[in-house]
Amino acid sequence: MFDLTTLITVGVAFWVIAASPGPANISNAAIAMRYGRRASIVYGLGLSVALVFWGVLAATGMGAVLQASAWLLAVLKLLGGAYLLYLAWQSGRSALRASDADVAQIGAGRWFWRGVILNLSNPKSVIAWMAALSMGLDPNDTVVAVLVTTLVCVAVAFLNNLSYSLVFSMGGMMAVYRRCRRWIDGASAALFASGGLALIRSATSK
Repeated sequence: MFDLTTLITVGVAFWVIAASPGPANISNAAIAMRYGRRASIVYGLGLSVALVFWGVLAATGMGAVLQASAWLLAVLKLLGGAYLLYLAWQSGRSALRASDADVAQIGAGRWFWRGVILNLSNPKSVIAWMAALSMGLDPNDTVVAVLVTTLVCVAVAFLNNLSYSLVFSMGGMMAVYRRCRRWIDGASAALFASGGLALIRSATSK
């Protein structure tokens, strides 16, 4: 039955998935601490838009088709893994620099598209969507039920990215980053590299 309880259940389930530490949230937090609130909000908007794309695929049943297409899923994993390794390289370079005084200013448009690219290159997003939607929907639900449930998850995605931007761009968090920049960037590089290699390994394994 489609009711408020169903929406809350799906919303909470998707919040747990969306808020858990992963490449998107880690990179958003790092950008907020390093470049400030505006850059992080724009980046988070890009992350959210890409997540909406995966949500539409999941809600229309294309997510199941993607999961069944081994070669397409492998290609997406390879692309996602390569992009995570690129982020690892960037974070690693930053960690090796003695000073962060030469941080380049990046336009809002580039932040947005970086967020889009990161989540579009992560095929695990559609699996997360399918898991959340399956908790509140069944084959007998109407198109309206699917649409409303998907919109709830979309709202949760935007709120999650916004909360990361607001929390990690606070003065105290940015001060911590400035003091521990090399350690934070080094840890981020390790996490991105681990995630990228895991995706590539998953794509190439039988």
